[in-house]
Amino acid sequence: QLQLVDSGGGLVQPGGSLRLSCAATGYTLNYYAIGWFRQAPGKEREGILCSSMSGSVVNFVDSVNGRFAISRDNAKNTVYLQMNSLKPEDSAVYYCAARTSLFRPCSPDPTDFDSWGQGTQVTVSS
Repeated sequence: QLQLVDSGGGLVQPGGSLRLSCAATGYTLNYYAIGWFRQAPGKEREGILCSSMSGSVVNFVDSVNGRFAISRDNAKNTVYLQMNSLKPEDSAVYYCAARTSLFRPCSPDPTDFDSWGQGTQVTVSS
């Protein structure tokens, strides 16, 4: 069974950076689309970035364009979310998720993903 563990969140000042990690056990992530999502209090969970099986990246949120990046380390079976120039409105719980149906494409819809990390809190505040 695929298990995902999110880590790397914390408190950071506006303009700062964080790198979130999503470490997988049980199965290799190579054949799955992997997405990063976030959910702020009172808001729906939204897809941010997704890395397809082929390695292509899809950005679902214009506000993170040029500031956030997703990457994979297949040797470590880990996916990362590098977040730069953080803003208070980026504060949320961040989740990674895998779409474990083989060869399925990226999607911004959380219901298309069936394996989730536990989430890691990111707070951007001075």
